[in-house]
Amino acid sequence: MITNFNELFEALRSRSKKRMVAAWGVDDHTITAAARAIEKGIVEVTLVGDKDMILDVCKNENIDPAIFKIVDNKNELQAIAQAVGMVKDGEGDILMKGLCSTDKYMRGILNKERGLLPPKAVLSHITVIRNPNYHKFLIFSDAAVIPAPDFKQKQAICKYLIGTARALGIDKPKVAAIAATEQMLDGMPACVEAAMLAKMSDRGQIAGGVVDGPLALDVAVDAEAVAIKKVKSEVAGDADCLLFPNIESANVFYKTNSKLCGVVPQAAYVVGAQVPCVLSSRADSIDTKLNSIALAAINAK
Repeated sequence: MITNFNELFEALRSRSKKRMVAAWGVDDHTITAAARAIEKGIVEVTLVGDKDMILDVCKNENIDPAIFKIVDNKNELQAIAQAVGMVKDGEGDILMKGLCSTDKYMRGILNKERGLLPPKAVLSHITVIRNPNYHKFLIFSDAAVIPAPDFKQKQAICKYLIGTARALGIDKPKVAAIAATEQMLDGMPACVEAAMLAKMSDRGQIAGGVVDGPLALDVAVDAEAVAIKKVKSEVAGDADCLLFPNIESANVFYKTNSKLCGVVPQAAYVVGAQVPCVLSSRADSIDTKLNSIALAAINAK
């Protein structure tokens, strides 16, 4: 089982390199993270964007531009479309967001004619964090794409969480369906749907892991809280994955870890498309972008 990002980098060194295409990859954070990923032997990189901007960044950051394949496209929207099209045509195993905004990046992925969304697929955002107060990775969703997932979308998110966890070497991932309480309260939709997911897991309708809920966050991750509240659960106190009921709760959890918990290494990507799609904020650190490239690479086929 991979429990931190250093172990993830080490695991990737023994695998074949993946091909990554960066859409409007013209900024210093994207280019530097891509260069470090190349140095670590994780990926081969194509940067699609304004070549003059790319060369300026390489000069300023002392990066040899020859390590990249550079596709010159001086129009941001056209560069995004070209990068997506290259991946769609089999020229890349991973797509990465560069300096472009999330809405422009997602529009490229969702384009009906030249995008990367398979028929009837559900796109979701998966985050992996290594909080120093927890003993292993925490994998959670959805903090950025689906505002209020319905029950079918929650089933898809469960599948994606389990798939990501298994790619990180967890044989039987434990998924906690989060609600405000671990009690079964029929007046709270999050509790009802969490219980339905748990029963589907019991009966093998959600495969590859074990899902339990409803579970409050403290019960999901803290063995002492489990003992005090006398909760009997295979997941409680040792969750690998957290399925949040809506984007607000997941996003607040993400930003609480980012801003109030010291250094919390993290990574994020979009799952459900033809290939893993790195989706980090334009303001995210180089380390976060590098971790996200590694996470996408371990999940790429």
